[in-house]
Amino acid sequence: GAAARRAQGWQRQAVALRPRLLCRRERLLYPARRRGKFKTYDSLGDAYQDTAQVMRGLIPSHVVFNGRVGALTGKNALTAKVGETVLIIHSQANRDTRPHLIGGHGDYVWQSGKFSNPAETNLETWFVRGGSAAAALYTFRQPGTYAYLN
Repeated sequence: GAAARRAQGWQRQAVALRPRLLCRRERLLYPARRRGKFKTYDSLGDAYQDTAQVMRGLIPSHVVFNGRVGALTGKNALTAKVGETVLIIHSQANRDTRPHLIGGHGDYVWQSGKFSNPAETNLETWFVRGGSAAAALYTFRQPGTYAYLN
């Protein structure tokens, strides 16, 4: 169903645990190697030992930005030209965060994500509450690599 199709995107990034009620076919994919090779398990019980080992270490197997590896400064990075203005929307699920654009500033920042509120200007770092979103406008003034740090 629809829940199974949505869950497929997560399978490439993290351990996917899907409740029995949402999916007819249970299958757990576990990233086993750096190159994206996956191990498959027929049940959650079969995957328990490997999954517990990963969870104890609290070390993510994949870290992606914009859904792609190399999207910060690699071959999949977003690009802009000098003089272009970009709108950055930062949504945070459950933890507070402080994003920062290395090499630039937030020309206009709406920390609460509401455009009806006055924007703050020229912020190096801004605060996004857990469960909230923020928006920032930035105009690129010179060529270079600008990394978005969270």
